[in-house]
Amino acid sequence: MGRRARTRRAAIPAALLAAAMTLSLAAGCTSPGGSDDDGRGSDRGQPSQSRGAGGDPILAVKIDNARAARPHTGLDSANIVYVEQVEGGLSRLMAVYATKLPKAVGPVRSARESDLELLRQFDRPTLAFSGAQHKLLPLIDKAPLTARSPEEAPGAFYRGTSKPSPHNLYLRPFRLMSSVPGADALTTGFHYGSTPSGGRSETSRTVRYPGARFTFTWSEDQSGWLVSMDGAPAMTDGDRMAPPTVVVQYVNVRPSSFSDFLGNNTPYTETVGEGRAEVLRDGKVFEARWKRLQATDNTEFTQGNGAPLNFARGQVWVVFAKG
Repeated sequence: MGRRARTRRAAIPAALLAAAMTLSLAAGCTSPGGSDDDGRGSDRGQPSQSRGAGGDPILAVKIDNARAARPHTGLDSANIVYVEQVEGGLSRLMAVYATKLPKAVGPVRSARESDLELLRQFDRPTLAFSGAQHKLLPLIDKAPLTARSPEEAPGAFYRGTSKPSPHNLYLRPFRLMSSVPGADALTTGFHYGSTPSGGRSETSRTVRYPGARFTFTWSEDQSGWLVSMDGAPAMTDGDRMAPPTVVVQYVNVRPSSFSDFLGNNTPYTETVGEGRAEVLRDGKVFEARWKRLQATDNTEFTQGNGAPLNFARGQVWVVFAKG
């Protein structure tokens, strides 16, 4: 995997452009003249889903998950949705896109230190985020990824009008990506296939953080797990979210070196190591082990006999729970 450091700061004209865009974002929607346009632009259609030679790596987007940020936009198109704990016991999402790019994604929020380790399993991914604590920025600069915030890519972000700031920043993925990356860019090591033998019936599972709650309820009609957040249905683009596979991955969550402006410590979710997991699919729960011994390794989920545990085809949610 490449480890080239990314050059973050551009020349003075680019800095002036970024500053102008920052003022525009602070003022609200970027549509001219107070138009009713939602700001998503006129990008229509999608490039070929084949990655091919010179195709883009995956796109990862940090998603706001405060109550004021819901409902979300563009999450149904994600191949993977990661759920992590942040300051104050709240939650944040990271959506990973490889086989389909939506017209818009958001609301977009800031990056965390844990994201850098989590993303090492992908080959030079693009990380879209609203910003980061200033002490974290040097680590993002050194990470083997392409970081894109409104500062680096002002034309790819816009402010919506239906939510208050800071919960109204959105990304136009096709302003960042030259093509749809394709399935080959998903280097997670997930295995997809028929339902494993065994397991036990499970129609509902709740994962709790100190300040957030996720419930997944099996739906035969949708062949997926209906998502609820803090007791309310989780919606995206008018539809209930219902991933076919939900993984509850038990990990070490420890204090990091960073805190927010209120002094709350930022939890660090360790995704390198090994431990227990539970895989929900087809109305059942399957006990599993997860292993990722190095940051550049993919994450293996195995059954008791050591064989890979098959996920259902479709979107996968990985919820990091304190082990």
